Amino acid sequence: MTAAETSDREFWDARYRENGQIWSGEPNEALVREVSGLAPGRALELGCGEGGDAVWLARQGWRVTATDISGVALARAEEHAARAGVADRVEWQRHDLGETFPSGTYDLVSASFLHSEGDMPRERILRDAAAAVAPGGVLLVVGHSGFPEWHPGPHPDVHLPTPDEVVESLALPEGEWEVLVCAEHERVQNNPEGRPATCTDNTVKVRRLPG
Repeated sequence: MTAAETSDREFWDARYRENGQIWSGEPNEALVREVSGLAPGRALELGCGEGGDAVWLARQGWRVTATDISGVALARAEEHAARAGVADRVEWQRHDLGETFPSGTYDLVSASFLHSEGDMPRERILRDAAAAVAPGGVLLVVGHSGFPEWHPGPHPDVHLPTPDEVVESLALPEGEWEVLVCAEHERVQNNPEGRPATCTDNTVKVRRLPG
């Protein structure tokens, strides 16, 4: 079953049901690297999965609104937050971000690996994410720069943009933002056989200037 053959919600719920746990439960390295120096405030995470990033943010003192398209993932994320003792610092919301978007403004908006084989309007979602950043706040976008070496090949329905393409697609008004990071980086990840392999990702970090 692919996302093109069913709704995105059904696809991702089925994907998470394949295993009792899909992700490691640890925060993304790029998030830790880019957020550790920021003063905690209100954070919005888009595509939170099983909650590794949201729980880490809550542990650092952030008040987090975390969203995902999968109710299965959100249930696991909520359990993770309860075990970590930060359930009162995270609000979980189910959104198909192509249709609905969380309300409010935030000091940090994070979108890590927001890719889909379906027709998710990623560029529009990221522009909505930028619009949700409060003055002085930061938008962090982390994504894949290419398919990993074990992947059978590029998927025709998935475009993996360069960091420069991400910045361009945000269409940030001139004079209102500063680009803090726009770069590729390597990351070691275990392949399906459990052996370490190197992947190339990219990071875009932009800050809305205080008004």
